[in-house]
Amino acid sequence: MTGSRRAAKGRRGSRGDVSEDGLQWVAVVVVIVKDGRLLALRRAMTKDAAPGLWEAVSGRVRAGEEPRDAAAREALEESGLAVEIEPRPVDAYALARAGVPMTVVVYAARWAAGEARCSEEHDEARWVDLEGFRALGAPARLVEAAGRALAAVG
Repeated sequence: MTGSRRAAKGRRGSRGDVSEDGLQWVAVVVVIVKDGRLLALRRAMTKDAAPGLWEAVSGRVRAGEEPRDAAAREALEESGLAVEIEPRPVDAYALARAGVPMTVVVYAARWAAGEARCSEEHDEARWVDLEGFRALGAPARLVEAAGRALAAVG
């Protein structure tokens, strides 16, 4: 959680927890690229939000954590992969999830090591090209960002 021009609070809240002083969540999305393909993950059917949705690695930035560091951490936690995060985001946008304001920062990442695996948040992982990602039904905004990530990583 972070607020504009203010240090992040030193506590972790639950989903939907927004303080009265206007703090909001910051999340990262990580488009991991290996050999011209990107890692697509299917959200576990046990998830409350969007079960079965195909997405990229994603997660919240922790209090005091830099978004780029959060991207590397989430990549390892959710996919088992070590990655090299590109220095500049390929996209950023605001949204509300269950009425909670959130800023999302999208990074491109180059696969460095490891075999893709699923965490408890996902039940399937696939390396796909951009059209394959679109065909899986990934959100349009994410498909657009994935195209920029593929171009950034080369």
